[in-house]
Amino acid sequence: MAGTSSTIVAGLTAAALATVGYLGHRAAETVPPDLRREASGAPAPAPKASRGGHPAALPPRSGLGQRVVYSLGRDRVWLVDKGDKVRRTFGVSPSTVDPAPGTYRVTSRSGKVTGSDGVPVEHVVRFAGVDGTVIGFSAAVDGSAPVLDPRERTGGIRETRAEGAAMWKFATIGRTVVVVP
Repeated sequence: MAGTSSTIVAGLTAAALATVGYLGHRAAETVPPDLRREASGAPAPAPKASRGGHPAALPPRSGLGQRVVYSLGRDRVWLVDKGDKVRRTFGVSPSTVDPAPGTYRVTSRSGKVTGSDGVPVEHVVRFAGVDGTVIGFSAAVDGSAPVLDPRERTGGIRETRAEGAAMWKFATIGRTVVVVP
């Protein structure tokens, strides 16, 4: 009887944890964009220019080796060579859907396509997906910045055409992409 009771308790606990995780995930996805980056009960993030000293400084704990580092809080990308040597860093325009912080790999690339917002883009480097929305870096062919509608799920992280060309050359299939808060 004791074995049956512990099995039931373990099953109920697992179901409760799965439910809480699912509800937390769903709640995080429905937060309005202007509230999305601050956690409840956590201190407000420091202004972008003062984090880590210099605004373009490579974030700590952002991986090792050759990699692309994408900071959600700074809307900035670093192309990093071996030995943590920053080859290039630049600001980006975020998408409406953010990947979770973590380590990814470049999974596909496209020279020219039409973005999910209907704008022709080039140098598309894809590395993640969130609930069916593909996340990747791209540059608008006409050089425009995206016009974000928080009601639409887009995964295009926009960069200038020059930065897109640099990303395209650096971020080949399999290249590590580290997303930091």
